[in-house]
Amino acid sequence: MTVSSESDVDLAALIDRIPELVNGDAALVRRGRLTSVDLMLEVGAIPYYLSVRDGQVAGCQRGPLVMRSWSFAVRGSGQAWQKFWQLLPPPRFHDIFALAKFDEFRIEGDFRPLMTNLLYFKELIASPRLLAARTQR
Repeated sequence: MTVSSESDVDLAALIDRIPELVNGDAALVRRGRLTSVDLMLEVGAIPYYLSVRDGQVAGCQRGPLVMRSWSFAVRGSGQAWQKFWQLLPPPRFHDIFALAKFDEFRIEGDFRPLMTNLLYFKELIASPRLLAARTQR
């Protein structure tokens, strides 16, 4: 049995709020209205599966789930995700591709849906930053 640290719990709570954050942003949903895909965000050793349907996040499941398919995955350590989701991330932690360039994240799978809807997915993945902005008001 593995023991979760407090930061793991905090990250899980952030990820669980992604559907609410994305679906509550009409402009973001409109931007992704032609997008339907399953993706995986891996935080440390824990995979989270997000189902996007017509720009809305239809589901978010915590894994691992046996034989769960996904089109593309963004994988990184819990520490890298924490820095990425800060309101003002430190240098190199502001963008998923910057993190991949410096070996903090790995982006795997079918790049076509990611690159076709790049701004949508960048905003979706960065949406927990909105929570940091709300807490600093």
